Order: sequence, then structure tokens, then C-alpha cells
Amino acid sequence: MRTEQGPLIRRDAYQPLAFGVETVDLDFILDPQATLVTNRMRCVRNPDAAAGPIVLFGEGLVLVSVTLDGAAPTAGQVRETGSGLEIDVDADEVLVEVVTRINPSANLTLSGLYQSRGGYFTQCEAEGFRSITYFPDRPDVMARYTVRLEADAATCPVLLSNGNLLETGALPNGRHFARWEDPFLKPSYLFALVAADLKALERKVDTMSGREVLLQVWVEERDLDRTAHAMDSLVHSLRWDEDVFGLELDLDRFMIVAVSDFNMGAMENKGLNIFNTKYVLANPDTGTDLDFENVESVVAHEYFHNWTGNRVTCRDWFQLTLKEGLTVFRDQQFTADMMARASDSPAAAESARAVTRIANVRGLRSGQFPEDAGPMAHPIRPDAYQEINNFYTATVYQKGAEVIRMIHTLLGREGFRNGMDLYFSYHDGQAVTCDDFVGCMAEANGADLDLFMRWYSQAGTPHLKAEGVYDAASRTYALTLTQHTAPTAGQADKLPLHIPVAIGLIGPDGADLPLQLEGEVRDGNTTRVLQLRSESQTWRFTGIDAEPVPSVLRGFSAPVILDIVEDDARLAFRMAHDSDPFNRWDASQRYMERVVLGLAAAHAAGKPMEVPQAFGLAFRALLVNETLDPAFLAETLALPSETYLLERMQPADPAPLRAALIHLMREIGHAMQADFLSRYLDLEVEGEYRYHPADAGKRALRGLCLRYLSAWGGPTAIDLALKQFEHATDMTERYGALAALVQSDAPQRFDALAAFHERYKDDALVLDKWFQLQAGAWRWSDAAPATLDQVRALMDNPAFSLSNPNKVYALLGGYFRANAAEFHRPDGAGYAFWAEQVIALNKTNPQVASRMARSLEGWRKFTPAIQAGIRAAFERVSAEEGLSPDVAEIVGKALA
Repeated sequence: MRTEQGPLIRRDAYQPLAFGVETVDLDFILDPQATLVTNRMRCVRNPDAAAGPIVLFGEGLVLVSVTLDGAAPTAGQVRETGSGLEIDVDADEVLVEVVTRINPSANLTLSGLYQSRGGYFTQCEAEGFRSITYFPDRPDVMARYTVRLEADAATCPVLLSNGNLLETGALPNGRHFARWEDPFLKPSYLFALVAADLKALERKVDTMSGREVLLQVWVEERDLDRTAHAMDSLVHSLRWDEDVFGLELDLDRFMIVAVSDFNMGAMENKGLNIFNTKYVLANPDTGTDLDFENVESVVAHEYFHNWTGNRVTCRDWFQLTLKEGLTVFRDQQFTADMMARASDSPAAAESARAVTRIANVRGLRSGQFPEDAGPMAHPIRPDAYQEINNFYTATVYQKGAEVIRMIHTLLGREGFRNGMDLYFSYHDGQAVTCDDFVGCMAEANGADLDLFMRWYSQAGTPHLKAEGVYDAASRTYALTLTQHTAPTAGQADKLPLHIPVAIGLIGPDGADLPLQLEGEVRDGNTTRVLQLRSESQTWRFTGIDAEPVPSVLRGFSAPVILDIVEDDARLAFRMAHDSDPFNRWDASQRYMERVVLGLAAAHAAGKPMEVPQAFGLAFRALLVNETLDPAFLAETLALPSETYLLERMQPADPAPLRAALIHLMREIGHAMQADFLSRYLDLEVEGEYRYHPADAGKRALRGLCLRYLSAWGGPTAIDLALKQFEHATDMTERYGALAALVQSDAPQRFDALAAFHERYKDDALVLDKWFQLQAGAWRWSDAAPATLDQVRALMDNPAFSLSNPNKVYALLGGYFRANAAEFHRPDGAGYAFWAEQVIALNKTNPQVASRMARSLEGWRKFTPAIQAGIRAAFERVSAEEGLSPDVAEIVGKALA
């Protein structure tokens, strides 16, 4: 493991290597402690690069031998460097053979080749391949691979790699082999191998051109009954990519493999996707509706990478959003389409799309907006980094997807498809840049996107101010939009961006008004996209008979913070009448935010917390409205996330915020207990569980009703939660009841937790839910045990392991990231625990350690007293010897 501070790598310093690689022939003799890797590379001089040696990167390798065209190198021809090997050659083409030895069983970083539950697995993105063999391990070096795997037949009966299977056979001493060939060019980060004891769910399907292909989902035998949904999701993804983008599976087979120990969610290796079990395994008894949704989304994401990431890949890691932002957008569109297609009516389909969009924006606001305001703020295409693993961020993924969505909004569905077609026609089989992608979009549509490119280079979340003036005499409404982006870490000067702003105007009767700009002929549209290209711009609408209520940023048409003056009455009006489902939801969130922060301010000042009566009336009007889709209501009546609210507090103070949230939930639950109970009873889904938008929406709203009732804490509510927990026939209902009990002051929650553990003690994924629920538990009274004490005790549970990322994310991540009031204890014990765990994780898995370290990166937004405790924790970690570049970069930027 590297322990030195990583050098600063800059995007503008990119240079192609002097030598590329045409073909790679890999031979693995797999052994737990001494795997032998023979790598034969046909290296070819790059005519577009400056002269230089063959550069091969390598980390933690035992070099056995090197030959050049079958002969030993001359003295000094091969040099070891701090990053690998350099080889001087005069010829334009040479066959380089490198033999290395590695120890998979000792590899706890879960990067490169490692062991999990007796099997061998790889993770090569971003730079894991260099810990397998010496290689020009960069995304712009693309080659064709053949792979031979040899292993013990008893422990590893399944041998998989990228592409198509060529040959299998038995060997002496109980061993066997398999040979694979990938006919497509790929960079080394997309290489994969799996050697393990697995079973497959298989399905054969015909592609749009009539080719029969084999789909496989490989898991441990005990998990086969949890693979059907992943397979269905794969088939749906294949069909959707054919229908929407005309993109066909290009291999004879496509494989998904589930592994328990995995740093990421999944990896899109060509034809052999390796997944965290969390995003493959699901059945009604072990998976919630959200689990089923996540499996479908992640399977789709990795499958879509086959074209947006694999067939066309990144020139360098600064272009990461080229594949990730684009593919997140594609999987979001897929999810919305799947939800809509499964809906029972056009209205339900519209609501399903809205709920999907709301979920996307919730994640953006609670995850990416804080990142944009912190020390790790960076554009979606960064200008520099020390450790690339730290830039697999919400900015690159989620904000990157929003940037792609804006292009889609500006060009329209047909224009976007034309741009995609041109992109593939120009760049199939190439490693390219974000400029290449946007250039294709512009060329295909005759559009000017030069100003739009600032989204790729400018960090921070823009504030969009909207001000409207109605003139009754001229029957006009003037809307002025102004943009401003605050300075971010390392980037003080901000320029205006090209922002698409979808708007509507609502009349006094609640109906949308036709929009006619001055000098235009009315076309009857009630929503239109305004393009803000400067710091400020005004649009004047004509033919307006009464002062309208503006509905700005419909569908969340741009990733900005909207600043608009709206009193309680106007927010309640939009909650009741806005025809745009997203903005209707957003109005409720704005109203809730105002109420919660007002309660928190009162609590901090020692004043009584009083919930405004008007808010209660608006909330109840939605709750009892049976014409609205339950899934939409579940989103609309849920309080904004604590993470998002802390971003809105100035300064952030978790203790009064938590007090305000508890008070509001109790008050609402108590005041509307009869309404919650009525809706809860009416929403029961009868029959066997099915993953379906209509059923999932009912269960979501039912679960929300139960949480409000349990927060109130009346005996009827607790009995209701206990009854649901004890008699539930699916995980959504069972876990929802457990969550309602845990997020209350009910003493019965401890028995319920014990019963849940006893039922699922042998199921690692379900126990992750159990760990996470307790780590994120609120203390509803001073008599409740301290959450930190519970987290420490849970670390001693036999099911917990600091070496398993899922366990760390569930328990430690659940405490650090999802339990602000308990983590930010006044005595600083939470920070001391954080430092202790970051230091421990740094020694074995720097990637996971850096993700835990980032839990505190936004520390400067808190009160001075809190900042002092966090600074001390950062300084403790910073002083640790042997700090990995992953953690050192996070801590260094936080303290800078």
C-alpha cells in the first residue's frame, strides 16, 4: 500500500504515452498466497506522442522476469521507478513479457486481485490493474485481451473473464483452466476475472438484430432464490437500450457476478460486471421496495456502461463524468420509464416519473450540494487531483447527470438522440473527452453550447434568484432571473452559466396560464424553458389578466438553489395547485424547511416551539387528498433530510435541529392521529408481495403514516407498529415497522430489534439494515442509551467486520453521516471515535477510510464550539504516520 503523499496531477499536463499496447495475453496461475501472472503485451510506438521509453505502472508486485521479443533485456534497458518500470527500445514494435507474483489473500484493499469467501475477484477501476501486473494502466491505452485462468477445480469450479469463452479443460493435480477472449478494445481498468464456487441463473434472449445471447447472474448457491429480479432487470435494461438509443449487446454473453466484499456498488467490466451483493440479491423476505428499485437501477447503470464507458471510454480520469454522469442520466431515465410503463393509468405514470425525479433531487440536495460547499468542491471535470479514488463523488455522478439532463432539456429528446448517434459514429472504440461529447451534441443539432461548457469547469451550486412584477394596466408579468455562484475551495472567480429554467404561471383559480412572451404569438403552452445566459435577464409575459403565482424551475430543470420570496400562503397555494408535480413537492419541502428551522431557532433561544396552524392545515389537506398518488404523497409529506436542513442553517447546529424535528413529528402525529390511522388502514396491500409502483407507493405512504404515529408515541400507535412487525409477510412491511419503533421512545423497540436479529442473524445483507437502523437512531428522551455506546457495542457483534465495506458503511457510515445530533456530541466523543476508526481503516482499506473521513469535510459550516472539536479530530488523523494518499488528501483539504 502506498503511504507517501500523492503528487498533484493536473488535467492540463496530459500527454499520451510514447508506447501503446495492441494486444494483451494474460495467464493466471491462481494461488491464495502466490498467484503467478504472465503478461505478454505487444507494445507499439505511438506516432502522436513524443519519443520515450515504454512506461509500465506497478504497485506491490514481485517481479519474476522480463523479456523483450523472447530475449532477456540488456543491462540498464529495464529500470525500476517509483511508479513501476521503464523500458528503452529502438524498435517501433516489441513483444514484452512480464511475469509477476502477487498475494491475493493478503490484499485487504479490495483493489486489484483479492480473495473473498475463498474465491478470487478483481476490481481494477481506477488503478487496480497495476497491482496485478506491470502495465501502462491508463484509460487511453486500449487493447484486445485474451486470458487464461488456472485454479483448483474443487474450490474454484467457475472461471470467468471478459468477453467470450474459447476453451475449458482439466489439468493434473485437481486443477482446471479456461480461456477467454474479448474481441473489443478496452482499457485495463475494464479487465476482470472471477474464480469461485458459484452457480448461475441463466436466460437466453434475442437481440434486436436477431442474435441469441446468454445472460448469466452468478452467485453463491444459497443465494440463487434471490437473483430473479436482477435477471429481469438485466433483460429490461437490454430492451430499453435497444428501444431508446438503438444500442445492442455486442458479445455472445453478458455476466453479472455478486461478491460480498466490494468497495463500490458495482463495476462495468466488459461483459463481466462484478457487483456488490447488495445490488443483486433481493426477494420479498429479505429486500424492501427500495432494495428492489436499487437492484434494477444499478443493474441498468452497469449494463448501459457497455456503450457509454466501455465502447467509448475516457481519455483520462479527469473525464470521469463523461461516462458516469452520462450513464447516471441514462439509468435515471430508464427507472422513470420502467415506473411509468408499470403504472395503471396516464396519471399514475406521470406521478411515477415525478416520484423518480424527486428521489433524484433529494439525493442531489443532501449529498452533492454539501460537497459543492465544502473543501472538496470541484467541477464535474476536475482540474487536478492527488488520489483519483477520491473523485468518485456525488459531483461527478449526480451533478454530472444533471448537466447531461440540461443538454437533453435544451436539445429535446430527438436532438439528444441525434447527438448520441453522432457520438458513437465518431468515437466508437476510442478514449475521448467531455469536449468530444458536447461537441457531437452541438454539431448534431446546430446548437451553440460553448457557454454551456462552463458547467464542466466551474465548481459550486449556483443560486438562481427569481423576482416577478405584475402590471395590471398592461396585463403583463415581468420575470427577472439572476444567477450568482459563491466562491468555492480553490476557485474564487465565477462566471455566468447557461441555465435552462422551466417556468409556468398559475392563475388565481389554480389553473396554469398560457404563456406568451412580448412579441410572440401565443402557442397555448403553459410551461416553457427560458435560457438564462447572463448574470441577469428579464422576460415579459403578456395577456395576463390577474397577478399570477410563478412556478419556477419546473422538473428541477437545472441543479441550482432557487431563491424566491414566497410567504406561507403562497407555498400552501402551490402545494395545493401547482400542476408540476416536482414543484408541488418542492413547495411542501420549502414550507417544511421554514417551519423546522423556525422551531430550531426558537429552541436554541430557549423559547417554546410552536407549529404554525396554517402549516398543519396545509399538511392535512394533502394527507387526506385521496386523488393524489400515494407514492407522491409519501415523498411530499416526508420531512426534508437532516443533512439538507443542516446546509440551510446558518450556522449549522445539530442539537436544536434534532429537537425541532422530533417536536414537529410528535405534534403532527398527535394532531392528525385519526387521519394517519385512517390512511394507514386504507393503504394495506392485499395478496402476495410484488414489486410494482402502485403497491410500493401504498406501502411507502403507509410506512410514513406509521412513523408519524409512532413518533407521537400513543399506545394505539405502538401496538399498531408491533402488530405490523409481528405479522408482516415481506421485508418492506417488517422493516418499516421496526424503523417506526426504533425511531420512537417505545421500550418495545429493544425486543423487536432482538427478534429481527434472531430471524436474520445468518443473512449478511439484512443484518446491514439492522446495523444501519441502530446507528442512525434518534434519542427521543434523555433516558435513552447514547447511540455511540450502542455503535461501539455493535462493533463487537460477530456479524460485524471492519474489513467488509458494507458493514462499515452500514454501522459507521450510518452513525457518521445519518445521525448528526448524536455524532456531534458536545463532549467530542463522536469525533474521537471517528478519528479512531479512520486511522484503523486507513491501515487496511484506504478507499473506505477516505469515505469515512469525508463525513466531516463540511465542518466549517457548524458553530464555533463544534468546529473546535472537529479540528482536533482532523489534526489527530493528520499526525498519524503512514497515512494513505486517499485519506491524506481529504484531511489536508479539510484543514487547509
